[in-house]
Amino acid sequence: MSLKSFYNSVINNLPEVAKPMQKKLSFNEKLKWTLIVLVIFFVLGLIPLYGLGDNALSSFQFLSIILGAEFGSIISLGIGPIVTASIVLQLLNGSGILRFDLTTSEGKKSFQGTQKMLSIFFIVLEAAIYVGMGGLSPQENISPGILIFQLFLGGLLILFMDEVVSKWGFGSGVSLFIAAGVSKGVVVRLLSPLTSPAPGVEPTLFFGTGKAPVGALPAIFNALPLGAFQDIMVNILAIIATLAVFGIAVYAQSMKVEIPLSFGRIRGHGIRWPLSFIYTSNIPVILVAALIANIQLWANLLQKWGHPVLGQYIGNSPASGLVLWLSPQNLIEKIIHGNLTFSDITHSAVYVLFMMGGAIIFSIFWVQTAGMDARSQARNMMSSGLQVPGFRRDQRVLESLLNRYIPPLTVMGAATVGFLAASADLSGALSSGTGILLTVMIVYHLYEEIARQHAMDMYPMLRKFMGGS
Repeated sequence: MSLKSFYNSVINNLPEVAKPMQKKLSFNEKLKWTLIVLVIFFVLGLIPLYGLGDNALSSFQFLSIILGAEFGSIISLGIGPIVTASIVLQLLNGSGILRFDLTTSEGKKSFQGTQKMLSIFFIVLEAAIYVGMGGLSPQENISPGILIFQLFLGGLLILFMDEVVSKWGFGSGVSLFIAAGVSKGVVVRLLSPLTSPAPGVEPTLFFGTGKAPVGALPAIFNALPLGAFQDIMVNILAIIATLAVFGIAVYAQSMKVEIPLSFGRIRGHGIRWPLSFIYTSNIPVILVAALIANIQLWANLLQKWGHPVLGQYIGNSPASGLVLWLSPQNLIEKIIHGNLTFSDITHSAVYVLFMMGGAIIFSIFWVQTAGMDARSQARNMMSSGLQVPGFRRDQRVLESLLNRYIPPLTVMGAATVGFLAASADLSGALSSGTGILLTVMIVYHLYEEIARQHAMDMYPMLRKFMGGS
């Protein structure tokens, strides 16, 4: 047996979630499975790791939100291995080191199987790193292998729950877990009356403690009788920044370029094919944010191992190296307190450029690997019986027309999303600014998908018109 045959045999025998027997699932069926997975995700986040001693990752709230994880629980790995596998595979495919023909069903199956194998590999690798480098340390009488096995089990559950949502629910599990984590974080940062606890100390209600609560609204009411107007302004502007990110993200999502097309077989009838300004949606920002989260996590673990090649932390704050430059400053808070420096401005500019540049690179790779390039879109339009009005029915004509729009939208949309995400992070918005932006975009797409599914269930003829069964 050749190496290629053996590899294909392994891919074909990987465990997977079975696809639904019917071609189109009903709205209620998709909603049911999406809610079931969401509830399971929150329940798993409450299950602590058996035998866990020191949890050095507990203070990295930004990482846990972006990775859809709950450090110290069985899902401490979150979506990290899945996203890391996607990044690595896109880089390998985009550079030509590995080649997948994504125009064929066999090529797509090979790509998806390779991504799943890489995800399992990174689940094992990251579980071993978390435990081996002291991020999650076992108790004295507990073997490290027990923690690694629990992390591996949690990682597999996240992997298969993502597959369940993709095949049986709305959207993808990766997006759903990020949105769930960010939504919980926003509610806590807005309404929680508990104080921020010291390590090893349980949080308590702020009444009578003299400490500020975590929630912005309770903090405002707590600061009013004390006359702490700077703290009041910081919290008010954090709420305003959060609302601004919501509004701008929704507006950007609604911007579209509409291409007029006609049905070749039906004279006088046509449609406008929409191309979203944010063409690759939230995928590039997820990948960039996950890359930053992984760099910060590895930096912390490498420092504990005695090799701070990615930078150093003092307590929970980055102090030097790459992690310092990739950690956003709260510029609004610095301006209000009057301690903004030129170094802060330079630092923030580097962070914005990294977010924009990373989003553009990942967006270009994603267009090629996800079948969103002009050739693939032209093929889809041709199969739907569409053509450019006034031109003969030819895929090359459609491809030439789409090439005027797709490459610029890919770059400009990604740059806009990267800038908006970085600006939100620098504004001190509730939770992570990047996470809030991602959640808005995820919820917006979920709303569009749910509305489309509901319309097709209400009007079966619409499904036939759209090409469904």
